[in-house]
Amino acid sequence: MFAGTGSDVGKSIIAAAFCRIFRQDGYSPAPFKAQNMALNSYATPEGLEIGRAQAMQAESAGIPCHTDMNPILLKPNSDHTSQVVLNGKPAGNRSAREYFGGIGQEDLRKAAHEAFDRLNKRYSPIVMEGAGSISELNLRDHDIVNMPMAAHADAAVILVADIDRGGVFASVYGSVMLQNEEDRKRIKGVIINKFRGDMSLFDDGRRIIEELCGIPVLGVIPYFTDIHVDAEDSVALNRKNNQAREGYINIAVVRLNHISNFTDFDALEHDKRVHLYYSADPEELGKADIIILPGSKSTIADLKELYLNGMAQAVKQAAGSGKPVIGICGGYQMLGLEICDPYRTEGDSEQIEGLGLLPIRTIMATAKTTRQVSFRLDGCETVCHGYEIHQGHTECTETENLRTFARLDDGNSDGYVRDNVTGTYLHGLLDNTAYTERLLSPFADKAKTTEKQVEYASFKEREYDRLAEHIRRHTDMEKIYQILQNYD
Repeated sequence: MFAGTGSDVGKSIIAAAFCRIFRQDGYSPAPFKAQNMALNSYATPEGLEIGRAQAMQAESAGIPCHTDMNPILLKPNSDHTSQVVLNGKPAGNRSAREYFGGIGQEDLRKAAHEAFDRLNKRYSPIVMEGAGSISELNLRDHDIVNMPMAAHADAAVILVADIDRGGVFASVYGSVMLQNEEDRKRIKGVIINKFRGDMSLFDDGRRIIEELCGIPVLGVIPYFTDIHVDAEDSVALNRKNNQAREGYINIAVVRLNHISNFTDFDALEHDKRVHLYYSADPEELGKADIIILPGSKSTIADLKELYLNGMAQAVKQAAGSGKPVIGICGGYQMLGLEICDPYRTEGDSEQIEGLGLLPIRTIMATAKTTRQVSFRLDGCETVCHGYEIHQGHTECTETENLRTFARLDDGNSDGYVRDNVTGTYLHGLLDNTAYTERLLSPFADKAKTTEKQVEYASFKEREYDRLAEHIRRHTDMEKIYQILQNYD
């Protein structure tokens, strides 16, 4: 288990690296995180939902993702409540007090243990990931993802610390010493992550940590920005661009409070012709060549905010001027005439007026659609791939000057297009070069390069290999394998 001194220390990335390393070394690894809180999710081949991070780690391990890799997913609806996804299916909404107060907690713990046990029979080693800090003393009795999960799995724990944020000695020492004696014995080593500068300057630091904590420092990982794998949650958005730039095709993603699945846009971020940025500023939005309304976990609440902050009018003006406007999932629903929520799936609002850019109407439902799909774009026979994760059914109210966006391989259609406005439920759409080339070609003269997007699946494979090589080079793999052998 890679456990952390805090959130965003790099556990997910390091776990992904070791999934690839173990695969390269001839093993059959699989990722596991008992409980994940994130708005980035993914559909498994069986049509169930898991956290995007575990899907990414499974991809790094070279295996299909499965709900046993992330049996409990919490998807925040607001600052206080989350949808609980259990074994891939929604199991209701809970407040933080209800969730950590122990309501049904033992049932969730049992489900996590059972998922791990099933996974452990199929793969070896299991590359586990903790959540947040392992030293949240007030939540320890209800913890089902960190040290109690390590105890169930009899896992060796490697503590990951982020030196870039400062205070690494206190965070490592405190995280170790705040454990009870049994859990402290499980911690077999430390990885210092995100180191900047001359590595030799930390030689004394390594020695001090080992003397203070009585466990080895297994690696000091240099900070990197040139290796690209999926980010786990919206914390990463704070480090992304938020302004247009000259010499590129500028694509603006509307910044929503509850944005979900922003990994939809990773492929565009790595296209050298494109400058992709996230904005909640109407003026910056107006500078874009193409505008995208992304997915949202709280579509109605986010649409209300767009009306309040002026972004709704900015999107309408952009569409009226002829700029391409694309809505994906929740963004697709926002483009319509209205969104109705008769079952109060998202909150207290039963209806809200949409942006009116497509003649469609969405009715929120209690059931959720989660599935992987293959599809063909209108007028194109190239097979594309994506996935759906949404609640609600969308129907058109008139057909004049309206065409469907894509033909699914199951015979159904998805989405609608009217002039320069497109709406679709297809996540992963922009990973397909057949679509991105169609989208970008009218703006080719704006880009200072003519280099086209690489095939994204190949790009990701190369990045997993680069990540594995980087982590392997700066980690004592001999000691890692000694730890694993002692736990066989």
